[in-house]
Amino acid sequence: MFKNMIVYRIAAQWQGSLEQVEAALQKAPFQPCGATQEQSSGWVPPRGEAHGLLAESVGGQWILRFMSESKMLPASVLNRKVQEKADAIELEFGRKPGKKEKRDLKDEAKLDLLPMAFTKQSSMWVWIDPQAQLLVLDTGAQGKADEVVSLLVESLQGFGVALVDTQTSAQAAMAHWLLTQEAPAGFSIDRECELKAADESKAVVRYARHPLDIDEVRQHVEHGKLPTKLAMTWDERVSFVLTDALQVKKIALLDAVLDQAGDEGGFDTDVAIATGELSKLIPDLFTALGGEGRTAVGDAVGTAVPAGRKGVVTGAASAPVDTAPEEAPF
Repeated sequence: MFKNMIVYRIAAQWQGSLEQVEAALQKAPFQPCGATQEQSSGWVPPRGEAHGLLAESVGGQWILRFMSESKMLPASVLNRKVQEKADAIELEFGRKPGKKEKRDLKDEAKLDLLPMAFTKQSSMWVWIDPQAQLLVLDTGAQGKADEVVSLLVESLQGFGVALVDTQTSAQAAMAHWLLTQEAPAGFSIDRECELKAADESKAVVRYARHPLDIDEVRQHVEHGKLPTKLAMTWDERVSFVLTDALQVKKIALLDAVLDQAGDEGGFDTDVAIATGELSKLIPDLFTALGGEGRTAVGDAVGTAVPAGRKGVVTGAASAPVDTAPEEAPF
């Protein structure tokens, strides 16, 4: 189910129930775009059943699904429609429309075209682990994650989250693993990596389907190219790509997991398998990065909040501490 993970720590003071979450989500159900509406978003039943629950619990794990829809209106089509309107004004009145009038014509053209535009839908799995106090979003785009987090904070009374940070930054840790050619306990390094220079050149080196335990990779790191992506495998059960922003992408369950699951499928089985594996991977990954950097996230959520974003922290409250500075290449 989950192909990506952005992980948040839920404030300790929030002790909401599944029934409260369901009631809150019912206030913002997804509705398709209207004829002249460009975008629409909201919650849909995660089981895919019409009029089903918006918050499902499987094995104590809460699963939600966020849906968004947008109208596809190519700029070339819009510009052509605006030009047609401008040409009609020039033909009728013998003058060219000014800048302000052209802006009005653009709004008119958009309203004319939106009812005929194709729509594009995308959805995001949202996982709340109430016991571990974690919120996990299935996206690799921080902007989309911010939208969902903001909606949850506005809907759920007392709900606050902060992006998880770690004692050692993901970038420093990945650099150390590539330099020593040793992965942390329980993990192995796979055959994909991206290195980016920190200087003005912004030079990028990418390896795909290539062994990384070679001198060339180590020399790149020693010369100042820092890892931004690194493919890894956890416990021979889950493969993924770790980024320097502590995002987990390209998640794939391996044969050891799929063989255990057998042929039985369905929503409950998929949720149980995915959350069962990822709920073990997440703490192991944090441990490999020196543990979490926030020791009192409940307080941090209440105090380190950007203006206009009550209850939400979308970045580290302070810079992560590098616990092994002598081993880093910078």
